[in-house]
Amino acid sequence: MLKTLGKFIGKYKRVSVLTPVFTALEVFMEILIPYVTAFIIDKGIEAGNMNNVLIYGGIMIGLAFLSLLFGIQAGRYGSAASTGFAANLREGMYEKIQKFSFSNIDKFSTAGLVTRMTTDVTNLQNAYQMILRIAVRAPLMLICSVIMSFTINFHLSLVFLGVLIFLGAVLMLVMKKVMPVFTEVFAKYDALNAEVQENVSGIRVVKAFVREEHEKKKFSAAAEKLCGLFIKAESILALNGPVMMLSVYGCVIALSWLGAHYIVDGAMTTGNLTSLFSYVMSMLMSLMMLSMIFVMITMSLASARRISEVLNEEPDLTDPANPDSDIRNGSIEFRNVCFSYKNGSEKGSAQGSGEDTLHNISLKINSGETVGIIGGTGCGKSSFVSLISRLYDVTEGQVLVGGKDVREYEMEALRNQVSVVLQKNVLFSGTILDNLRWGNENASEKECEEACKQACADEFIERMPDKYNTWIEQGGSNVSGGQKQRLCIARALLKKPKILILDDSTSAVDTATDGKIRKAFAEHIPDTTKLIISQRISGIQSADRILVLDEGQISGFDTHENLLKTNKIYKEIYDAQTQSGGDFDKPA
Repeated sequence: MLKTLGKFIGKYKRVSVLTPVFTALEVFMEILIPYVTAFIIDKGIEAGNMNNVLIYGGIMIGLAFLSLLFGIQAGRYGSAASTGFAANLREGMYEKIQKFSFSNIDKFSTAGLVTRMTTDVTNLQNAYQMILRIAVRAPLMLICSVIMSFTINFHLSLVFLGVLIFLGAVLMLVMKKVMPVFTEVFAKYDALNAEVQENVSGIRVVKAFVREEHEKKKFSAAAEKLCGLFIKAESILALNGPVMMLSVYGCVIALSWLGAHYIVDGAMTTGNLTSLFSYVMSMLMSLMMLSMIFVMITMSLASARRISEVLNEEPDLTDPANPDSDIRNGSIEFRNVCFSYKNGSEKGSAQGSGEDTLHNISLKINSGETVGIIGGTGCGKSSFVSLISRLYDVTEGQVLVGGKDVREYEMEALRNQVSVVLQKNVLFSGTILDNLRWGNENASEKECEEACKQACADEFIERMPDKYNTWIEQGGSNVSGGQKQRLCIARALLKKPKILILDDSTSAVDTATDGKIRKAFAEHIPDTTKLIISQRISGIQSADRILVLDEGQISGFDTHENLLKTNKIYKEIYDAQTQSGGDFDKPA
């Protein structure tokens, strides 16, 4: 874990080294001040020698000034090192997430990744600054204070040693007890963030069903669980304060009692006893700082483990040693394909703990062919098309595009030629043109307009005040579901792909517009292989062939007319949709 995180210090290694160096110098200056104070009292004030008071006073001021100077430098370098380390961690995690396959992403919840990149990184940032400064300052101050105390009076200093052993044992016990609680705390942070994210993203549904009170109760329950764990952790950590104060003030009383006897016997001067009290206070501050470090490190260890999980997660999908980037055509072939989501992933659990989602799929699709895909919910339609662009890898068998196994291609080249409009359409904040150019960042405005015409998106864009410069809010919240789908189709068309996959991407579009889109595809991209997943027979019955999936297996793969004669499942779907009067917007 430390090795993984240490790599992200990067260019901040120099300031990370300079911080403890200046902190150590600051401590050395501070440690010498009480020692000089003893000379002022013994050789100046009690001796009645003002000259010595001025000399040692000047030395003391010089030491204080140097301590201040070194402290400023340590603070400056420490801030640069910790914030730079945190920035590198966030960049590293974000870059790693971009390389994840769908199966990698399935292992982490969205809320969990957000918590790791925000709360967990902030915890590590604070802990790193503490380690560079306070974790150097406190032990060094403690050790130096003990050494100086032994220099002044060996026997009295044994009191310090006993106290330190006692406090060390208590701190270790507290840390052992509180560590598992903080590990659980950050898991609850994920749950809390998930509640917030789900509520905010689905706020329209919440209000439509008047479920505000229900959502408040859910959030309160998550917040109370988190609060309860923090109270438990803080209750354990609260032992630090009383134990420390008991030890330190017990130490002061013991020193006062024993020191008075030493002064009366002439074995010790007043200045020396004053210095000892100063070192006791230095020890008090050091021990308080050490307890803070223990708390922060305890919290940050849980965060460090969660961050390391993301950084150490290796992408399941990688390019081959000598990848091919030339996709000859849009032909597709499945050879005895079996596929299952991995155990431990969210989808794996939903699909039956890693059981086959697709089983023994074998078929051929010609380049330029239009294929409709239909079947019941959970039959594997989306999983089927995800294998073509290698969003997932097959468990067994082969998927070939352009006559070659998809695992032989460079993934970027493959995905540029296999354009997918996913079931869940996503638009990003920016103008319509910005969103369209996700398909092709160099596309001209004219090319964007042409793609929108093919997707029938130009109809509503032209009615907008700013047309193609209209601003799209985050998630496309200011456009309707059908408009969002058409913009996503236009975005996919701009890639000029050899294979176009529409995963139920016209479900919010009326039948007439759906027909126009299919007609535009036939006229403008006849050589592109088109795979259209749909729940509506009317959306796919004009396809060259239709694939019927049932529980992850091929039930039928033929033309609309032949399937009506030979496939019972397809016939039932067709009858259910046509005998009741057709689609919702199509007359019987």
